[in-house]
Amino acid sequence: MALSREQLAQRVSQELQDGFYVNLGIGIPTLVANYIPEGMQVMLQSENGLLGMGEFPTEETIDADLINAGKQTVTAVPGASFFSSAESFAMIRGGHVDLTVLGAFEVDVEGSIASWMIPGKLIKGMGGAMDLVAGADNIIVTMMHADKHGNSKLLPKCELPLTGYGCIKRVLTDLAFLEIKDGAFHLLERAPGVSVEEIVAKTAGKLIVPEHVPEMQL
Repeated sequence: MALSREQLAQRVSQELQDGFYVNLGIGIPTLVANYIPEGMQVMLQSENGLLGMGEFPTEETIDADLINAGKQTVTAVPGASFFSSAESFAMIRGGHVDLTVLGAFEVDVEGSIASWMIPGKLIKGMGGAMDLVAGADNIIVTMMHADKHGNSKLLPKCELPLTGYGCIKRVLTDLAFLEIKDGAFHLLERAPGVSVEEIVAKTAGKLIVPEHVPEMQL
């Protein structure tokens, strides 16, 4: 069956490495903070000026003044630091983030991403996504494989306004984990209980399927 939001975050956490500085985007990516492997030292960055985010707070630990870029209340780990958004973006633009995890509306076979607006709908701003995709080499996109009508979000060419061109190499959806290279999506893993046939049917862009596709281990 398709992965839940929590399971998506769980799978992303397997890509973390000790000592990484990691930026978590708004939405599903923020949940990764709850699944950092025990004993691993990872510093989570929020572009509003926090390095060292912890798990989401409980009623006992909540502090209304401590928020992430999505205005959600968060916690800070020992050794965390607070600074201006200008310094935060200098860190991003300077290539000092080891892994970026972003949400998206669409991704295409060229590695382009559309994540910041849908024409005709109210938007609050583009946020830091454009800086993140321009300043990071190691990016994982987390998203739903198809919309609520069953239309694929993995496309031959993005149809919405782009956040970045040719910058995405890996995509984790509720159905599959894929790599983007050579103008195609390459299927690496499938969600437990999800068939290759379903993934093929819901992928509009060119998809390369190996002879054996392992199930994700969560």
